[in-house]
Amino acid sequence: MALLHTAPSHTLHSSITKLNLKNPSPFVSKTSFTSRNLHFREPSFGATKISCRLIPKIIKDGVNTVVNPVISIVDGLQPAIYTPPKDDLKKEDFPADFIFGASTSALQTEGRGDEGGRGKSTWDFMIEAEKGRKAVDSYNLYKEDVKILKETGLNSYRFSIAWPRILPNGTVESGINQEGIDFYNNFIDELVANGITPIVTLFHFDLPVPLQKQYYGFMRPNVVEQFTEFADLCFEKFGDRVKYWGTINEPYVFGAYGYKMGLPSELQKDPKGSFIATHHIILAHASAAKLYKDKYQKSQKGKIGISLPCKWFMPHSTDPKDFAASKIQLDFTLGWYMDPLIRGDYPESMKKNVKGLPEFTKAEKALIKGAYDYIGINYYTSRFVEHTCTVDPMAGTITINFNEQIADDEGNPVGVQAKGQADIYIRPDGLKNLLLYIKEEYGNPEVYVTENGVPDKPTITSSIQDLIAQGKNEELAAALDDDYRIEHTQDHLIAVREARREGANVKGYIVWSLMDNMEVGAGYDVRFGLNFTDYFDNHKRYPKKSARWYAKFLNADSTKDSLN
Repeated sequence: MALLHTAPSHTLHSSITKLNLKNPSPFVSKTSFTSRNLHFREPSFGATKISCRLIPKIIKDGVNTVVNPVISIVDGLQPAIYTPPKDDLKKEDFPADFIFGASTSALQTEGRGDEGGRGKSTWDFMIEAEKGRKAVDSYNLYKEDVKILKETGLNSYRFSIAWPRILPNGTVESGINQEGIDFYNNFIDELVANGITPIVTLFHFDLPVPLQKQYYGFMRPNVVEQFTEFADLCFEKFGDRVKYWGTINEPYVFGAYGYKMGLPSELQKDPKGSFIATHHIILAHASAAKLYKDKYQKSQKGKIGISLPCKWFMPHSTDPKDFAASKIQLDFTLGWYMDPLIRGDYPESMKKNVKGLPEFTKAEKALIKGAYDYIGINYYTSRFVEHTCTVDPMAGTITINFNEQIADDEGNPVGVQAKGQADIYIRPDGLKNLLLYIKEEYGNPEVYVTENGVPDKPTITSSIQDLIAQGKNEELAAALDDDYRIEHTQDHLIAVREARREGANVKGYIVWSLMDNMEVGAGYDVRFGLNFTDYFDNHKRYPKKSARWYAKFLNADSTKDSLN
């Protein structure tokens, strides 16, 4: 999805209290929601047991970007020059069953949002606002998508099923759209026929509008039943071929921001809203996972999990309070979901500090604990975290903020800022450290990197063919010669390799994204794709240099002539 929000400065309001920071907790986590006032009980930093020992090893140096030769790769132009992977990186560094894939979502790729009997979703306005564009028209071009997956040598494709395409009004009772069932059956069959493993996300932000109106999105517990019903239908119709299911993509983002789409203003401003919505998201995931395990897993022999977006957080300085702030930030992002799945309840720091945090019943704790076969991690960037403290003697309060910073206290940047999106700073070792943190903190679950990528924002004035005819080589280079993406991919593959060598149970690496598409919050100008989408020429796809490089890395036969 590649939608990032600035993590809130978690603000703790309390009576003046002597803070115990002799044994600070050293870690942090992921992405974040928009700034709001969160009211906490008295902060408690001490005595939190942390098994992870990575923080002291954090490297403070910035990331160096290597610029490779810029060579165009469109038919009729000089072929690309293949740059061998660095640090002896090779496909054989990973096991034979390792998943190398690419990722997209229905919202961002399929089309206008009304074709084939599809109902309205809460986020369709993002497509409609872009001058009638059709995302990247994968509804009609899905066979082209499968073709480029195969040509790149990728063995899997992570995509989502649009809930309103299957159930236009959100429920089975209100009617099943057979055209939608047929579309996904044909799509899945095409993937399987070409030796590509489908990895299917059930919910990637596109909630049917009737459910948003009826249940205020995920603010009402009824949505748990409706999501489970939708999941049941998908398992029944597609599970004979789909062996990897993801329930909900980036629940942290949706639980903090996405659920508000179309809500009355008073509900959007509810300070407890994100905690309530997230509570129901966790229960919806667990309910669907239990259904799959109980009803389908034995016969269909698949796996089910959830994809969590995660920044890596590092202390801003060697001050113990910054280490404690890092751990709290991890708890309030990654731990918000991982602790219930692993331990059956929210992190202790959340339970102690968030007034009004919803509570799981005994039965719900039993439902959510262990409700996964794998954990997906969407990683794009890292941050430093700084603990600040303001004292108001007159009011008798202390205000503690945990602020994200893009440089540490010595001025070292967290990474190189991405060219296409201001909030992404490239930090490959952050992915390694995040994977090792999950290993040590959560018992080394099976993990897949379900999204990782880098954006660009080139200026493109006409179609690729017109640019060729006009001799506009600079625009062609901006569109297709993405050596920075090659660098980014290999650096993060190295991070995964090194995490695996240190024992992390990582089973796959999936690039965001297969092709340029409608990026949520950024429209069509920001491009993450291995393949270029030509919005001036019927969404035709062209492989960028990164796609050709990846194909060579994966030993795809189709690249022999292109990259000799």
